[in-house]
Amino acid sequence: MTPLPPVFLDRPIAHRALHGAGRPENSRAAIRAAVAAGYGIEIDLQLSKDGQAMVFHDYALTRLTGANGPVQQRSASDLAQLTLIGGTEGVPTLAEVLHIVGGAVPLLIELKDQDGRMGPNIGVLEQAAADAVAGYDGHIAFMSFNPHSAAAMARLCPDRPRGLTTCAYTVEDYPTLPADTRDQLRGMPGLADMGASFISHHYTDLSSPIVADQKARGLHVLCWTIRSPGEEAEARRIAENVTFEGYNA
Repeated sequence: MTPLPPVFLDRPIAHRALHGAGRPENSRAAIRAAVAAGYGIEIDLQLSKDGQAMVFHDYALTRLTGANGPVQQRSASDLAQLTLIGGTEGVPTLAEVLHIVGGAVPLLIELKDQDGRMGPNIGVLEQAAADAVAGYDGHIAFMSFNPHSAAAMARLCPDRPRGLTTCAYTVEDYPTLPADTRDQLRGMPGLADMGASFISHHYTDLSSPIVADQKARGLHVLCWTIRSPGEEAEARRIAENVTFEGYNA
């Protein structure tokens, strides 16, 4: 297990960076704002058509750019030419974000599941992420909802902390996942294989006995996504740190 450095616990983590007016989520502007405020930063990775790790949350482009189609059907250069809604810049690569952060604050990187099944069909995005962070001196931790993805990062970047992004996996939130897959994921599989040092769990389910079990085993507990001081105060009764948006934590 690669330990999670204290810097991931001593300051709130801005969800998709410090986004707001003029600063779309996961944008360069939001990254710069989070660095200036001294917050940790959580970002998401999707894969471009030409195999680049792109800092973008959704699978489809519509909500965040107004363009049609999935991220995976556009090259990194094409994605850079789009304009994120509410901002003036295109979709950044992970390498560009690392350059902006420059080690100033910790970076929590979530790799999005690429086939919608949370299964072992992984590898290209994970390799792209590992290539991008090679030689970076700042604090990075990787996580994913897909345990196979997080385990891949353990093999590719054994010196970087890994964790599992987790939740209650209700049928309402994950209607396309089979019931047996949801049941398996709810149990937080693969923590040993990935050498996990933390979990990041949905804040409404922090009282789960499974969370308590992992905390008792010595894993750090982070949570997502807090949207008010009241939610933060409640979450911190169990979680050691919060991922937040929409207010100044």
